[in-house]
Amino acid sequence: MDTHQTVRTFTDFFRERGHRTVTGTSLLPPPTDPVLFTTSGMHPLTPYLQGRPHPQGRRLLNVQRCLRTTDLDEVGDATHLTVFEMLGSWSLGDYGHPQSLRWGYELLRDGFGIPRERLYATVFGGDDQVGPDNESLRTWQELGVPVELTGDDNWWSNGPVGICGPDSEIFVWTGDVPPRRTPTTDPRWVEVWNHVQLRYHRHEDGTLEPLRQPGVDTGMGLERLVTVLQGRREVYETDLFEPWMRTIPSLWDLDERSTRLVCDHLRSSLVVIGDGVRPSNTGRGYVLRRLIR
Repeated sequence: MDTHQTVRTFTDFFRERGHRTVTGTSLLPPPTDPVLFTTSGMHPLTPYLQGRPHPQGRRLLNVQRCLRTTDLDEVGDATHLTVFEMLGSWSLGDYGHPQSLRWGYELLRDGFGIPRERLYATVFGGDDQVGPDNESLRTWQELGVPVELTGDDNWWSNGPVGICGPDSEIFVWTGDVPPRRTPTTDPRWVEVWNHVQLRYHRHEDGTLEPLRQPGVDTGMGLERLVTVLQGRREVYETDLFEPWMRTIPSLWDLDERSTRLVCDHLRSSLVVIGDGVRPSNTGRGYVLRRLIR
């Protein structure tokens, strides 16, 4: 399944279940947002996840370009990228987390053809403020997917304060069959999708206040998903990077890691320039300048 088919399969699945597509793939957040670049699919939807009515309804989906500089020093390995796309779906106080998990399982199994035996899930095991996520645990058990409780790895937050909640991560086995061990003990389990229950607002003193409108936020990295679906070891071996990996070596004699770096930084720079940013000494322009340098 190539990248175009992957995106189409995802968007068609959720449209058939009443989700409206949110357009807006720019890397640039609104002028009032202090963040330089959009970093996740849910970033532009934060006000609506906090309770503001969305003009397109309570079931949404999108494909959002994102840029993260926190991983910049790790780019060049098999998975990390500066600019990537997130496949996202949201419930703004509509359906609950178990429904999101069931649809997620259905899409991975029937839409993308991933056998149940290659799936594994982790859920929040509780802490001194919130109990274990038994509802998600039961859902995965009913679906017949192996599942385990973990600690902080299954708690999502949008920073030290703000909306947060327990999440359920879905992993796909990429080694030989049958799968061995668990995602916490074997790197051949690759996380592809995170389903977050947005249930709380964390205050500066660390206390949690239940949200008036609990919601569901899911995010799946397109490049990572395509790598798994195409049976590749790394994102640079997929159809998405084929033109880059074919062209760059013909221009410069580079080792493998340097080739990946040049492909990533050139690709990212073109997307940033396409959104109207130009090299400068500050802000977004400095990020672009750093990528080029």
